[in-house]
Amino acid sequence: MVTDLRIPPLFAARAPRVLGDEALPWLAALPELAAEYARKWGLTFEGEAMHGYVGVVQPARLADGTPAVLKLGWRDGESADEPLALSTWAGRGAVLLLDSAPDDGVLLLERLDAGRTLDDLPLRSAIPLIGDLAQRLAVPAPAAMTRRLRAEAARLTEEIPRRWAELGEPFEKRLVDDAVAICRELGPSAGELLVNEDLHFENVLAGTREPWLVIDPKPLAGDPEWGVIPLFWNRFTESTLDERFALIVASQGLDVEKARAWTLVRAVQNWIWMIEEQLESDEESDDPAFVTVAEIAPWAASR
Repeated sequence: MVTDLRIPPLFAARAPRVLGDEALPWLAALPELAAEYARKWGLTFEGEAMHGYVGVVQPARLADGTPAVLKLGWRDGESADEPLALSTWAGRGAVLLLDSAPDDGVLLLERLDAGRTLDDLPLRSAIPLIGDLAQRLAVPAPAAMTRRLRAEAARLTEEIPRRWAELGEPFEKRLVDDAVAICRELGPSAGELLVNEDLHFENVLAGTREPWLVIDPKPLAGDPEWGVIPLFWNRFTESTLDERFALIVASQGLDVEKARAWTLVRAVQNWIWMIEEQLESDEESDDPAFVTVAEIAPWAASR
């Protein structure tokens, strides 16, 4: 039985910069953690491990030959509820969760076709497909969900202006003021649907049970409109913002003003993160969530 995890070199090099120095002992422990759960779940590894920004995915087979993947993820607030969300969806529009060890950040998932994503389809075909998936995933959030938009918005009313000021007021104050006003107005009445705040084209893979399935959710309980912005900053140059917004809203049946408002809040939030990361690193970020927000935020505020 092959249970040796080889961490992709690019991930090993990038993780400390993205996650901080505390990622170093986590990285060092990953091969033994993978071997432990391979033994526990009767897995045989095959092929090379893959990776995203915050985790490693190792293709494997179950004892009966069923293809699967072992996901070893960095545990943080955004990903803590991933197994809860996946178990709630139970494979309906999302990758099927076969088993999990949430305390260790370990998931056993059905294997999808990592070589085929919605990045491969024209934008005008991909957005409606994502819209259909997003509507299916917008089920009532379980009571155990730890992240809720009502609390997130309350926190941002203080955090956004404070961090913006600490950075030396790097962009227009009106954007900060607007974001805070939106959080105060919409936050207390935010919905309680299960929302994936990181739903974009590369996080939808081809499957066998269904043509397309969502992976790697960052879930919270809130308004579906909170989840719009990843569809803006990915494949950014392929349409105008107005054209894209119209497609997204129509495909998901969203409230136009609420979608624009939450998009502004998240653009401002990510703009602040971008500046903070640039100050901490000598490298320019290639994360589309960062490099496009300086255009998205003024667009959202101008309507």
